[in-house]
Amino acid sequence: MKINTEDLLKAGVHFGHIARKWNPNMRPFIFMKKGGIHIIDLAKTISKLEGACNGLKKIAKNGKKILLVGTKAQAREKVIHYAKSINMPCITERWLGGLLTNFTTIRKSVKKMNNIEKMKKNGTFDTLSKKERLLIDRLYAKLYKNLGSISNMNHIPGGIFLVDPNKEKIALTEAKKLKIPIFAMVDTNTNPNDVQYPIPSNDDSSKSIDIILKFVSEAIQHGVSIKNERENKNTVNRKS
Repeated sequence: MKINTEDLLKAGVHFGHIARKWNPNMRPFIFMKKGGIHIIDLAKTISKLEGACNGLKKIAKNGKKILLVGTKAQAREKVIHYAKSINMPCITERWLGGLLTNFTTIRKSVKKMNNIEKMKKNGTFDTLSKKERLLIDRLYAKLYKNLGSISNMNHIPGGIFLVDPNKEKIALTEAKKLKIPIFAMVDTNTNPNDVQYPIPSNDDSSKSIDIILKFVSEAIQHGVSIKNERENKNTVNRKS
């Protein structure tokens, strides 16, 4: 689907924050000030979104996962929806400190969660006492709430997408530390210099978040499809 100004306008992508709350580094992406609110230059949004989509497609084409992060209320449902549609990990609850920088420990917790699921499937869980089942259920609920959405992320992701870097400061810091490419929606109160692929856009409206995630997920899916086609060709060639 082609990115066009009209669709972005309809979704309110151009609405920035109150002018006095701006980050001066966003100056190149601001079109004008209207009624005390900064208006984002959608021509710059389209250009940056296209660049980000190309970068994401490349990562997905190489078979790496992209972690989608959005813990603010307006972003949660959208992030879950698009992450599921393209089979990518996501974080919509609290970001656990060390999720990336202490990934080995996080993976142990994910394994614990997966083992409980296995116990429930193979009947082992039913052989336990009522008290043990209750304790395990509580542990599972806690683990699933925080880690269920990253259970398919076996390695450090190849890229991370943030809906609002100001809200996701810890995620941003950890990704920078590990030199993971960062893609993000940056509103007029954000420092775009913290992000390799900033997408100037309204990060407070669910409509705006939805349309940006739509393009982003399409690009990722395209990359995954290219990877799958390549693998299928190689399999066919080996057999013949």
